[in-house]
Amino acid sequence: MEKKKNNAWKSSIFYIIMLVAIVVLVYWVVARNNKGKEISYTEFQNMVETNQVAEIDVYGYTIRIRLIDGVAENNFPNKVDAYCTFMSVNELTSFIDEYNDSLYQKNEDGSYVLDENNNKVLKEGAVLINASYSYESESWLASALPYVSVIVIVVIGIFLFKAMSGNNKGFGFGKSKAKLVISSNVKFSDVAGADEEKQELKEIVEFLKNPSRFTELGARIPKGVLLVGPPGTGKTLLAKAVAGESKVPFFSISGSDFVELYVGVGASRVRDLFDSAKANAPCIVFIDEIDAVGRQRGAGLGGGNDEREQTLNQLLVEMDGFEQNSGIIVLAATNRADVLDPALTRPGRFDRQVYVHLPDVKGREDIIKVHSKNKPFSDDVDIKRIARITSGLAGADIENILNEAALLTARDGRYKITMVDIQEAVNKVLMGPKKLSRVITEQDKRITAIHEAGHAIVAESLPNCDKVQEISIIPRGMAGGYTLTFDENDRSHMPKQKLLDSLAMMLGGRTAEQIMLDDITTGASNDIERATKLARKMVAEWGMSEKIGLISFGEGDQIFVGRDYQRQVPYGQELASKIDEEVKAIIDNAHDIAYKILTEKRDVIEKVTHILLDKETIYKEEFEMLFNGASVEDVEQAIEKKEEEKRAYQEKAKKEAQAEHMNRDMKSRLATAEALAKAGVINKADLEKIRAEVEEELARQGSEQSKSSKSEEKNNESSTNDKQSKDPNNNDEDKNA
Repeated sequence: MEKKKNNAWKSSIFYIIMLVAIVVLVYWVVARNNKGKEISYTEFQNMVETNQVAEIDVYGYTIRIRLIDGVAENNFPNKVDAYCTFMSVNELTSFIDEYNDSLYQKNEDGSYVLDENNNKVLKEGAVLINASYSYESESWLASALPYVSVIVIVVIGIFLFKAMSGNNKGFGFGKSKAKLVISSNVKFSDVAGADEEKQELKEIVEFLKNPSRFTELGARIPKGVLLVGPPGTGKTLLAKAVAGESKVPFFSISGSDFVELYVGVGASRVRDLFDSAKANAPCIVFIDEIDAVGRQRGAGLGGGNDEREQTLNQLLVEMDGFEQNSGIIVLAATNRADVLDPALTRPGRFDRQVYVHLPDVKGREDIIKVHSKNKPFSDDVDIKRIARITSGLAGADIENILNEAALLTARDGRYKITMVDIQEAVNKVLMGPKKLSRVITEQDKRITAIHEAGHAIVAESLPNCDKVQEISIIPRGMAGGYTLTFDENDRSHMPKQKLLDSLAMMLGGRTAEQIMLDDITTGASNDIERATKLARKMVAEWGMSEKIGLISFGEGDQIFVGRDYQRQVPYGQELASKIDEEVKAIIDNAHDIAYKILTEKRDVIEKVTHILLDKETIYKEEFEMLFNGASVEDVEQAIEKKEEEKRAYQEKAKKEAQAEHMNRDMKSRLATAEALAKAGVINKADLEKIRAEVEEELARQGSEQSKSSKSEEKNNESSTNDKQSKDPNNNDEDKNA
């Protein structure tokens, strides 16, 4: 705390000096502009004798001069044309008096020529010099001002030079931008779906709280922990939880905060960060997105001695150099661990790497429970189902889905989130919002329907494909339509047969166009691109080609252009041709599988297309009915019934929302009335009247809701009885039984 006060005091002094310097400079510039030109005393005498001077003002030993054609009379002596200094007062006054006396006309006998008023007469065109005298000495400020100004300019120049060089923190360039977290509201209980990761970090928190428990066994706490994982898995959230649990100073900074325009600033900020950490030890330093400064050295096209590498070198020294940083634990997060310099990730710097995985179905369920604490769900919301349909999504994606569902509910004026809202939020996050206003021709709709039918039918026909959940021709995002599938098994490994079936499903859309239209369109461009990349990975990276064998050709994404610029391809042209042939063979085989399935299921394509053109969306149950031979009429009736139930449910939800809104208004009215009565604005009788009105309105609402519920139950019973009477298997024996 004392150090902070000293730094604040130094900063205040610096700004005061800067303000004084600016005032002095402005005053000096203004004073010099008003002082005019400096001349010698001899030049002044010559100007007087040649009739150029109109007025003088003597201040101390300085003569301020106004010329006849110079500054205006009313601006003098604030503004002057020239000035000079003199040595003898008597000599100056005698010189001015003699000059003025010489301007009068004289007779031959030496007497002055007088006018009718008995005043002396000036020579023609002569102008007397108006002189005022003040022999007080000049102020010390005016005398010292030029010298003070020079000193101030020199001091400012030194400050600027040191700040620009990065060796001084005068302007904050070399000062660390780390934020000291005093208290964090995030705890380990707020982090779900990462149990093992939390356990790794709990050890660090425990060491900071009770170090003797570990040191007695000769254990050394890791100097650094690197959190690695895909984006959105909760790396930064885990760091916040450590800050909330540790009860020690927690410095947080981003990797990009070290990088600056000026040379040497990054290294200076690293030094300043660790100096602050040493002063507050034991503490934790968290560097988010450390790959911004921790990339491998020598990766540029030019030399390796750039600003980023100097910053990295300083970070390496601070983490594990000759000087011990006891009590400082460095946490860092990145989703690009493959680009980090090996010297940074070695034991002694980052002793432990914690991989934060994408959550499994149980983890997603726990994450949903955490993010749904402040969200009111309706009775139809199934958390387990939400966890299944969000397969492959990170915690940040799930939080975003629940937030979008809450926004959809609020937009509709309701107070509880339904499963319909969550399903729409999933589609919106994965594929974008619906574009119902887009004008689409009937021909384009038919092409899209055929295309999506092809995807869905191939996926349903092959045993290793993910199950179809929804088919739609409503545009979303960049897509004109979509077939939504998800893997309910959360597989960690992808078998070859599943990849081959997935390729056939990807090409199902183009194949359906080919069969039904006798033509092809551009709609399959993304499908073909994804299929080609997947097939090439199977051949060149995963060793799934019998002809090529178990060889990896390192065709992953290249990261360092400079390092790999001159690297030769690790295989010849002949092998490259074989790779291309194998990729083509895999894709051709997938196309043949899709063609065979869709040729046999041509009638199903026509049914799906017909229903999509009519209803725009087909869900899992209705699609399975179609696939298993149900008629178009039966499926459309099922869709209409589901939509009717959906509309009835939404209508009920809206009525409940309106009742809830009215209920809240009544309670708010009563609370306001009680407050007014307490303040003496209304009397007790008025309060009781308002209370009676509110209670009467609430009772009326309760009665209406009860009638509505009974009517709905009666309708449900009637619907159930109708189903039983229409069921051919519901015979008399069953009734008697």
